[in-house]
Order: sequence, then structure tokens, then C-alpha cells
Amino acid sequence: MKIDRLIGILSVLLQEEKTTAPELAERFEVSKRTINRDIEDLCKAGIPIRTTQGTGGGISIMDGYRMDRTILTSKDMQMILAGLRSLDSVSGSSYYGQLMEKIQAGSSEFITGRDSILIDLSSWYRDSLAPKIETIQDAIGDRHLIKFRYYAPSGESERTVEPYYLVFRWSSWYLWGWCLKRKDYRLFKLNRMDKVRGTDKAFECREASMPDLSNEKIFPGGIKVKALFDADQKWRLVEEFGTSCFTENDDGRLLFTADYTDIENLVTWIMTFGDKAELLEPQEAREKISNMVQKMTTFYKEAKHGGF
Repeated sequence: MKIDRLIGILSVLLQEEKTTAPELAERFEVSKRTINRDIEDLCKAGIPIRTTQGTGGGISIMDGYRMDRTILTSKDMQMILAGLRSLDSVSGSSYYGQLMEKIQAGSSEFITGRDSILIDLSSWYRDSLAPKIETIQDAIGDRHLIKFRYYAPSGESERTVEPYYLVFRWSSWYLWGWCLKRKDYRLFKLNRMDKVRGTDKAFECREASMPDLSNEKIFPGGIKVKALFDADQKWRLVEEFGTSCFTENDDGRLLFTADYTDIENLVTWIMTFGDKAELLEPQEAREKISNMVQKMTTFYKEAKHGGF
């Protein structure tokens, strides 16, 4: 496409001090006449391009138009590249890799030192995440509805959504969009989305504000939790809630206090500690755990007697 070629030519001119029409023609696989017309179009668009004839001549951008590279320090460029690499880790295309090549090609002389920050956003799910992210990005850019099957604690459902933002938060990827089924904005976890597909149906963009993703908004709490943990579980409490979430009892056990969002998540979380934790409050959750343990005990006793 012509617009892609114009952007490519401008990128080359920004990175290189000087080039020639034959070099550009070979790079973009078009004729020299086509390159000359492209240069004229760039000039009409206000790009101050200078052409000189004869030995040592060529095509270049006037010095005053170039970015003063002293604006960005070597550390600045390392941070930009680290951010691009993190996006590339979940990308299903070569876009971010090509963008990094463009930046590095024009800045290699002042990028020094080793990479100090490495971010991989793909976790264990790159193979399944990358296609979803690419489909959603395309739909956001084209303003097209997307459809998918969603698996929630309340059950499964087919959703049609106006996509507005891809969000990485709480170690997971989410989609923020207007759900036509719920008639409201919703936050969808990508790992719970299946058969994500774009549609040809465009939508009129709403005045979608940035989603409020504060913990207080998404996880309002309200359930007062108190529990005792064995001392050897301190590392996990620190990892998940910080060092101020517990106090040490005289017997060495850890008295944990916090607010939780809902009973079901609390019960599931406590059960992951096995016999290393005892939930004290709330009483409703204690009863749920007690019932679960009794059922599990019955199940495993029957399994044993059945010869499994």
C-alpha cells in the first residue's frame, strides 16, 4: 500500500543521514519514478525533504526536522525498548519486533550497556493469549464488535462486546468493553474467553472512560477475615498480601487479618493451604470448609474401599 511505503520512506530518512532514489526503489521494490512521486507527496505533506544532485548527492531530511537525540538518554531508550519487548512477548505478529528494529537502527550509537529490565507478559499462556490479543487489538482499531464464549463462576455464556481497552493487571490480561448482553461496561479475563473472533459489524464509539481498576473498585472487600497460619507459610502471606497482613503469636503461628471480596474465593484460597491454615472468621466460611472436608473425607474413604 502506498501509505505504508510513504511511512517506510520517512522512517528510512529519519534513521539515515542520506539515501538515494535507486536505493529506496530497490528496498521497496518499486520504480525510481514511483519513489520520486512519493518524495513529492511527502514534501506536499509538509516534510522538509532536501534533494541534491551529482556526486555525493541524495535525499535527506533537513537537519532542523530531525529529533534531537540528546532529548532521550541511553537509559530512556533502554526503558522504551524494555516496554516494546514486553508487548512483543504476547504479540501474535512481528509488529513490535519491527518497531524495535526501527528504533535501534536510528539510535544504536547512543544506546549503551546491557538490558537491565526483562519483562515477559506471556506467562504460561502465550500460545493461547497471542491470537486473542491480536484479534482484540484489530477489533479495537477497526471499531468492530467481537464475539466469544465466556466462562464465569455463574456459568457459560455467549458475549458480543464493543472492545475498548486491553488491560494487564493482577498478573493477567483483561478486556474492558461494553457488553451488549449486560448493557454495561464489563471486565473480561482473557483466560476465560474462548473462540474469540472479530466481526464485520462496526460500532459507534462510546465516550468510554478509562476503567477504574483500583483494588477498592474491583475488589470492594467487606468480608473481615481472620485466620491462623503455620510459621512456614510466612513467605506466601508476604508474597500475596505483604508483611503487614499478620502478627506472630507466642506459639509461632501467624495471625492473619484482611478484607476479602467474597466467601467462595476465600474458601478456595484457604483450602490451598491444606492443614497449614485454620480460618477463624467469618463463621459462614468456616462452615463451608467443614462441610467440604467432610465430603472429601467420605469420598476418599469410599474410593479406598472401592479398590481405587
